[in-house]
Amino acid sequence: MESNIKEYPEARADEKKHLSFTIEGMSCASCVAGVEKAIKQVNGVTGASVNLATERAEVTTARGGASVERVIMDAVSEAGYQAIPDPGLAESQNTVQERKDHELIALKRSLGLAAALTIPLFVMDMGSHLVPSFQDWMMEHLTTRQLFYLFFALATVVQFGPGLRFYKKGWPALLRGRPDMNSLVMLGTSAAYGYSVVATFIPQVLPAGTVHVYFEASAVIITLILAGRYLEAMARGKTSEAIKRLIRLQPKQARIIRNDVEMEVPVDVVETGEIIFVRPGEQIPVDGIVTGGSSYVDESMISGEPLPVEKSSGSEVVGGTINKNGSFRYETTRVGSDTLLARIIRMVEQAQASKLPIQAMVDKVTNYFVPAILAAALITFGLWLTLGPEPALTFGIVNAVAVLIIACPCAMGLATPTSIMVGTGKAAEIGILFRKGEALQTLKHTQVIALDKTGTLTKGHPEMTDLETLKGLAANEVLQAVASLEQYSEHPIAGAIVEEARRRKLNLSAAENFTAVSGFGARAVVSGQQVQVGADRYMHKIGLNVDLFSRTAERLGDEGKTPLYAAIDGQLAAVIAVADPIKESTPPAIGEMHRLGLKVAMITGDNHRTAQAIARKLNIDVVIAGVLPDGKVEAVKKLQQQHVKVAFVGDGINDAPALAQADAGIAIGTGTDIAIESAEVVLMSGDLRNVPNAIAISKATIKNIRQNLFWAFGYNTSLIPVAAGALFPAYGILLSPMFAALAMAASSLCVLGNALRLKKFKAPLEARISNN
Repeated sequence: MESNIKEYPEARADEKKHLSFTIEGMSCASCVAGVEKAIKQVNGVTGASVNLATERAEVTTARGGASVERVIMDAVSEAGYQAIPDPGLAESQNTVQERKDHELIALKRSLGLAAALTIPLFVMDMGSHLVPSFQDWMMEHLTTRQLFYLFFALATVVQFGPGLRFYKKGWPALLRGRPDMNSLVMLGTSAAYGYSVVATFIPQVLPAGTVHVYFEASAVIITLILAGRYLEAMARGKTSEAIKRLIRLQPKQARIIRNDVEMEVPVDVVETGEIIFVRPGEQIPVDGIVTGGSSYVDESMISGEPLPVEKSSGSEVVGGTINKNGSFRYETTRVGSDTLLARIIRMVEQAQASKLPIQAMVDKVTNYFVPAILAAALITFGLWLTLGPEPALTFGIVNAVAVLIIACPCAMGLATPTSIMVGTGKAAEIGILFRKGEALQTLKHTQVIALDKTGTLTKGHPEMTDLETLKGLAANEVLQAVASLEQYSEHPIAGAIVEEARRRKLNLSAAENFTAVSGFGARAVVSGQQVQVGADRYMHKIGLNVDLFSRTAERLGDEGKTPLYAAIDGQLAAVIAVADPIKESTPPAIGEMHRLGLKVAMITGDNHRTAQAIARKLNIDVVIAGVLPDGKVEAVKKLQQQHVKVAFVGDGINDAPALAQADAGIAIGTGTDIAIESAEVVLMSGDLRNVPNAIAISKATIKNIRQNLFWAFGYNTSLIPVAAGALFPAYGILLSPMFAALAMAASSLCVLGNALRLKKFKAPLEARISNN
């Protein structure tokens, strides 16, 4: 059997690369299927997703490079379309916008010409049927033959002027055996126009009583479809407003300091490690770290937090945010496509261009839909020709044309991607980034929200609250020894102990042989003494009994505090309590999750008693306590064994595996890059209330998609029989091809209009509380 895979040697390699293309010339779901198939047949392509609404193709190949891009572009060209590699974020958007503006102008010009010629044609033809006096007036000045010639002149300009675009795309698609919407319009209007030409110039070849012209039908169909495409292009522009707004946030200029001289340069030439000076009211050009001065910065465009954030030496600043009342210098750390704003734009673009699992059903249907419509039109023509009343030929042609026109699958192709574009764009506006569009569908079916405790439920900045020592030991001496050890640890709890020691003005000593025991604690030699600090399991591991502090530990646990133990020279010395304050946003977020019918689980390394105390305070349903850093994946798997879909919310490096394991990973945007890259959804503000907001917008988007699909499929399946004449035997009703064109255009506009309703989505909770 001959393989369909195209052999391109230069496309073979062993490393994966992601490529993006803008695809020109697509008009319906059938076009999408054709482009996708052409790309997938290229040897070396491991995945391809083509989106009608964004007019983009996201391709995964064995490797990148100009040669592979050229191969894919050639394959798309052979399929009858044009693939243009994306040059970059802002450049891509500007290029796409220019092309769309040009396309809109061309459509407007074609529509204007078509309407100018069609309106008099329609008025003269239909007016003579509806207003007898108007027909009498025309017959006084023109013969029927002259009227036919006039109709022919007007319709011909429409057919091969504005209507030529349907032939340019539709005929090659038909020859390739992959007819699309343009093919249907071309065949339908050509049938009406061709029949009318025969009736006008060689009427003798037609059966008696069948000499009628349908020039107005072909012209009106072309005009209505052009009008639909024009309105559709305008509506599509509104679906991508979120990306446009993000692009507009990117600054154009930067004030850099080189050799102690200030100069303004385009932001594109700024490199990492340069010093930038920012004045009050100015936009911060790129990401960096403050080196001098202080101010307050409005970061609402990134975090959704309305209150300006204080910035001083060592603070991170983000490109695109707005400096308020002070001035400062900062060193650039990320520029160009590496800035946070550029990455956000890329995330939104990729989410908007992705396909949901629900789209698989649409793709299967559209693969066979257009050929099935062509067959239905032929069957309609044959049935009317053999079984229909006279003039059977006329009835057959008119109804076959109506079937061809009304069944164009434009609405099917737009049903899913337009909702995704608007839904993910709206989510981005409220600080929720869907890195992968599939998460929209996954979140909708989530039953359990699993939450990491530290930094997610809590602020992630623990405070030391209690210290109790054995008799004979001074509290400050024990704290001084413990803090001297903990100053070498990066753990937040260690930071809280060191901060308390400094607050008490204790002098810390140097520690030797510091060792962090993952999941247990740490040890070191301080002033000649062996100091060990950690959880009760660490004390058990080194052979110490913590029962001496059992009552204290029980009380601390009931208060939701984490008890730690300190041992000096192999003897138990003290119990220390550390508490991580719960974020103000946490209780309302969990309440909203319950209202949405979700179960809430907490995964924590705390002991069972402490975890249960926090769970009672927050009304958490499931507690998995005592989890070591590498045990979160197993905790998620355990939940998945009991429930269908689990979403995990975390922010740390050790959360990345659990985020990847969960059905949907939700990263707190204030966390680490690794956690964010492992997640499908990113909450930019770090506010937990955006978790139920993300689920709510997920449900709203999937509901919107289903409404669109119901409309698109319901419309086609119900009106095709009507267009074929199913109502004629009982009611004498036929669907005019002109009304079929109007209904087809209306179907696409209804789908677009319904998707745009998502722009009015209101989040159930306002995520505005600061995390500090």
